[in-house]
Formats: sequence, C-alpha cells, structure tokens
Amino acid sequence: MSAHKDIDFNNESDFSDLTVTVDLDDGTEMDCQALTIFDVGEQLYIVLLPIDASGAPAKDQVYIYRYYEDQNKEPYLGNIETDEEYDMVSKRFDEIQEQL
Repeated sequence: MSAHKDIDFNNESDFSDLTVTVDLDDGTEMDCQALTIFDVGEQLYIVLLPIDASGAPAKDQVYIYRYYEDQNKEPYLGNIETDEEYDMVSKRFDEIQEQL
C-alpha cells in the first residue's frame, strides 16, 4: 500500500482526501479513498472506497483492512483473518456509520 498523505489520527475529517493504492492478489493495483480509520480493541482498521474510472469513489462497495504503521511510520495493510474478526469489525463500522 502506498499512502499519498500523512494521517492525523486526531482529525477524523482528515481522511476524506487520503488516497491509497492497494496491491491486489492478481498483481494489479486499485486506487482507493480512505473513508475512516477506527480501532476495535488494540487493532486499527481502515475502510477504503475504490475509485472508479472517472476518479470518483464508488459508493456501493467498501474494503476493510487491518491498518498498521511500521517503525518509520509507513502505513501498510493486513487482511482480516477470521469470520469472527470480520463480524466484529463490520458491527463497529455500522455503529460508526449510524453516528454520521
């Protein structure tokens, strides 16, 4: 993943202009707009909206990944490993959406 902007976790609105490039399993790349980053327990998660051919974020599809930063503050993503983790993260994301 490559991020195009530093993330300020204290400013939730800061995510609207954060774009990331996700490397897909098939070797292609997908540009996405970050919707939000949130925590569940000790783990951070990022919600991404794919950017369509016109450059606009798709509204009907989101991707959720584990979010990490290495010792140099470089961001990287990890897959959600279990159905239980996915259910827990999806529930938390739904709660966040209801608050908006």
